[in-house]
Amino acid sequence: MITIYHNNRCSKSRQGLALLEESGKPFTTKKYLEDVPSKQELKNIIVMLGIKPIELVRKNESIWKEYYKNKELTDSQIIEAMLENPKLIERPIVINGNKAVIGRPPEKILEII
Repeated sequence: MITIYHNNRCSKSRQGLALLEESGKPFTTKKYLEDVPSKQELKNIIVMLGIKPIELVRKNESIWKEYYKNKELTDSQIIEAMLENPKLIERPIVINGNKAVIGRPPEKILEII
């Protein structure tokens, strides 16, 4: 089953959702700002993406700039920051089985569906 971690206020996320709808394949939508992933879920996503936690952070968000930028943070602290402030999580994230991509650009989603 395909899952998209979606923020409707984000144009790239809306474009990614549209690509999934056009594909005709079944998928579920997780509005991660309302339904925040668990710590283990977020760790699993990071592993599937094959990245470090810092690479999943939206560094231009004011929350990041104000509270976290230029601090030496461990991977665990970065994950905690994303869980406390899900707005910091890059979007959209699409998972299909054990594969995942960040849909930036949205066409990257096509690689795994």
